[in-house]
Amino acid sequence: MKKLIFTSIFLVMALSIAGQVVKDYNPSIQPTTGMQYFKPVEEHLFAGDCMPFYHNGVFYLYWLLDEGHHAGLDGLGGHQWALSTSTDLINWKHYPVALGIDEEWEKSICTGSVIADHDKIYAFYSTRVKEGNDVHEQLSYAISEDDGYSFKKQQPNPFYFAPKECVSRDFRDPRAFKDENGLFHLFISGYQKDSPLSGQGGYLVHLTSDNLKDWSEAATPLYGQSGVPECPDYFKWGNWYYLLYSIHGNTYYVKSKQPYGPWEYPEFQPMSEKWGNVSKTAAFKNGRRIVVSYMNSKLNNKDSEGQVWGGSILLRELFQQKDGSLTVGYLPEVAPAMTLTNIPPINLMDKLKEILPEKGEILTLASHNGISVASMNNLPSQYRITMTIVPKGNYDELGLFLRSTDKDKKGYKLSLNANRKTVGLFETEIESVNGLREPIMLNVVIMDDVIDVYINNERCIVNRLGEQKGENLLFFVKNGQAEFKDIKLYSIN
Repeated sequence: MKKLIFTSIFLVMALSIAGQVVKDYNPSIQPTTGMQYFKPVEEHLFAGDCMPFYHNGVFYLYWLLDEGHHAGLDGLGGHQWALSTSTDLINWKHYPVALGIDEEWEKSICTGSVIADHDKIYAFYSTRVKEGNDVHEQLSYAISEDDGYSFKKQQPNPFYFAPKECVSRDFRDPRAFKDENGLFHLFISGYQKDSPLSGQGGYLVHLTSDNLKDWSEAATPLYGQSGVPECPDYFKWGNWYYLLYSIHGNTYYVKSKQPYGPWEYPEFQPMSEKWGNVSKTAAFKNGRRIVVSYMNSKLNNKDSEGQVWGGSILLRELFQQKDGSLTVGYLPEVAPAMTLTNIPPINLMDKLKEILPEKGEILTLASHNGISVASMNNLPSQYRITMTIVPKGNYDELGLFLRSTDKDKKGYKLSLNANRKTVGLFETEIESVNGLREPIMLNVVIMDDVIDVYINNERCIVNRLGEQKGENLLFFVKNGQAEFKDIKLYSIN
């Protein structure tokens, strides 16, 4: 679970123990299609860390139900596990809280994971507790006998405390799995009290069991991290083993041909982006794999303000390349309903000429001594636009200004830079983006306050931007030349 610094405005939202535990979430009124960017309909409720699980043809999405942006129970969260399921990722069902707060000492049912064994499903999670002025995290587990829709907590509760070398405040997010020999494992996020290098104490506690009840410590699969490696994920895909973990919300992965390393660090990290927090994955039918994270909200809903915990759910598809590296792309099943619509003419701003994309005309922008700009006006308030950008030689930067009003209110800048191998969207940026000198397939979704961008269906960048409402789009090229073609526009219903 990502930790953020919160302003006092959110801490004072906690009133009483009863008032700090969400009891008014109504699963029957939630939308059942278009799961992308989902948050509860109730304005005061939000979604946090996600825990996907695929079992018997059903995609289970457990997620932390949040009120007050982590302010519940004196700022300790007050979170509970909500559940949404689907068999096709298109149509969804929502259920009452599957794993909730029942005792006064439970200050939050934190992130964890589930595992099936015989006819039962086990949920392993951390419970946040407060003793005097100290906060601790400890492991608990629960069992479901109704196929994962509700859980009954088991005794002893807790069943495991932080090892002596681990900071007890940072002992959470257990990832349960079963190896090829039938042995059960837990990877738990932790931070060492005495690390070999100061500030690099993040590691994973490793427990093993042959019965899911009695656990013993084993060698750590990961250590020496700059922060707690939160919400770990672990899976085998083909001949490769993958370990995912998040540092300050950004998700990283390593891969190996051996179960527990030595790990290979990849050339780029496709799930490391500022607004896609703590990504976890689950298998899906036909060998596919789905990535689920969540987007934090912005303080005061202002574009330039910082993050506050909890927001909406973000879904992607994970792709495996021939060398075992991973990429992340568009997941069409969860997209909002949309309709292919006519493309407005493109106006060249420095000359009296229109480009008509629906007739196959190609927009060419060339400016070797500055910047060249064109505009497309009167777009829907919510839409998806796709295109291919073909750079002609080297360039400084190129891209779009989204939700623009005019040249003075130019909107939100989406910038691609081949020399730096970066893609930026407003104040956030992703690095090590390959292929920016070749034809670039760009896919942009604008819905409510979300701008979601896919580059070559391999990398993603998303931001929460709701203040500007312009209906224009600007194309630009700086110190270079590029073609914009194959443009398609979809109106989101």
